[in-house]
Amino acid sequence: MKIKDHFLSHEIFEIKETDTKGVFKTSPIPSNISKYYESEDYISHHQDSGSLKEKLYKFLQSFNLKYKKNILIDRIKKNSKVLDYGCGAGEFVKYIENDFQTYGFEPDPDAKNAATNKVSKAKIITDIQLIENKSLDAITLWHVFEHIENQSEMLSVFHSKLKEKGMLIIAVPNPTSYDAKHYKEFWAAYDVPRHIYHFSKNGMENLISNNNNWKMRKIKPLVLDSYYISMLSEKYKKSPLFWLKAVLHGTISNVKALFSNEFSSLIYIIEKK
Repeated sequence: MKIKDHFLSHEIFEIKETDTKGVFKTSPIPSNISKYYESEDYISHHQDSGSLKEKLYKFLQSFNLKYKKNILIDRIKKNSKVLDYGCGAGEFVKYIENDFQTYGFEPDPDAKNAATNKVSKAKIITDIQLIENKSLDAITLWHVFEHIENQSEMLSVFHSKLKEKGMLIIAVPNPTSYDAKHYKEFWAAYDVPRHIYHFSKNGMENLISNNNNWKMRKIKPLVLDSYYISMLSEKYKKSPLFWLKAVLHGTISNVKALFSNEFSSLIYIIEKK
């Protein structure tokens, strides 16, 4: 499938299935991929523009933050040690820092500075090796894993940093959801080339089952993502009444997913063996 970078460059990329069935990779990967993040609209790093899109993002984010924290509270004890890998501007790190010993990893200098200024207890780092081996109770990656090219290497690093039976929590978009199938090449969560990998539900299950270091424990939905992704997709299509259409198709996606479990984004709760 050929996909345009609707967000920034308008260049065309191709998505091809990898050796792991259900896992797809963007091709080609630009050697200077950092330039594809260089926009004040890139929502993970810049959250102070006041745009309508950003206001919706923040409204949905307020619900998602509580939902994500509860996933941790249900599985690890208070004051456990947590790393949010790819913490962006630090919203989640800030939200959980009073409940857990919290670290945020963020390589982007602007985002790291924003996160550092936001938190009071959490520690923001740019080198994961600063964290002692077998010291973490949980590592979270909220819409980050799809940006990582050297995934096998990073899974090994995460494994080394977690305690026995520590939790790896990965949230990624789902290209076999209704909204992905409906919007096709306009589906905003393809987000090429920033999203290097694309994981169907079966693809992520295959990736983890093929790795002897991990065990899939549970899969949970990020229900609100369908609305935000549908809104962006409608804007890429230059649709009139894009708000109304986004609500309609976001809702259809979630209703269908109640039966198929193919939500727009999925959270994979994975245990270290």
